[in-house]
Amino acid sequence: MIITISGTPGSGKSTVAKLLAKRLKLKRYYMGQIWRDIAKKNRMTIREGLESSENDPKIDNEVDEYQKKLGKEEDNFIIEGRTSYFFMPNSLKIFLKTDLGVGAERIFRDLKDNKARNEGKFNSAEEVRLDLKKRMASDKKRYMKFYGQDVFDESNYDLVIDTSNIGPAQAAEDILNFIKKTKNFINNHPITKL
Repeated sequence: MIITISGTPGSGKSTVAKLLAKRLKLKRYYMGQIWRDIAKKNRMTIREGLESSENDPKIDNEVDEYQKKLGKEEDNFIIEGRTSYFFMPNSLKIFLKTDLGVGAERIFRDLKDNKARNEGKFNSAEEVRLDLKKRMASDKKRYMKFYGQDVFDESNYDLVIDTSNIGPAQAAEDILNFIKKTKNFINNHPITKL
């Protein structure tokens, strides 16, 4: 079973993916970190990398080729990425969303503790919120241009969870309950105890 996780910034994608990977004993891949590493290598913030990618798909292509290869060569893993659902069409597709203000608050708190995020410098959650709005618009523009896909269109996903008022543990539990009810995924999964 392959589980792809996408969603809005600050919705808890990484934390939920880590919880699921632990519970299901699956490997976890994180495309956002690959993106961050490439941007950092090119001395860019995430924002700068996204803006340059609107016209030059070099970074996206590198990440996308990695995902395509992974989807063909491996099974039984969780992957976080905006386009993972698209490149792994046979996956269980999860979308986590949150209110943009809530997401900005979460990211702003995280930036104070985690300098490796490479988001840039922000003085307030409101600055983060405005940046996230631009970032999401950039993502939407790029993926529509290169793949004809709106990664924020909830109809692309099997399960959508709003995490604005719930924590990561509850979101992970909701996903596990969904998996239990979805027999075609359970039947193809080597783990019998969820």
